[in-house]
Amino acid sequence: MLRQQTCSLSIEEILTAPHLPWQNACAERGIGSIRGECLNHVVILNEKHLRRILARYVNYYNATRTQLSLNKDAPEGRVVQLPGKGRVVELPRVGGLHHEYTRMAV
Repeated sequence: MLRQQTCSLSIEEILTAPHLPWQNACAERGIGSIRGECLNHVVILNEKHLRRILARYVNYYNATRTQLSLNKDAPEGRVVQLPGKGRVVELPRVGGLHHEYTRMAV
């Protein structure tokens, strides 16, 4: 039943090896982040809305969200902003669910 549903949504199934449990842990951590930081706080209206929310979250996660394992940087890397560049402003991300703080000239 589940395989038929994933095929109908054009989702490609990737099998993990049972003797390599670290593969499952990585997937579970990713799913946990998406659910805990995004989907548990949003009412999804339809598939198009879900895809739009997930695309925005993935963009936020890779470009803005800090990660301790990367020395508090984002996976895509961020430029250090010196105080002379302007005051700190708050920019809403993922429809206001998260925020990015950046410096902008006054």
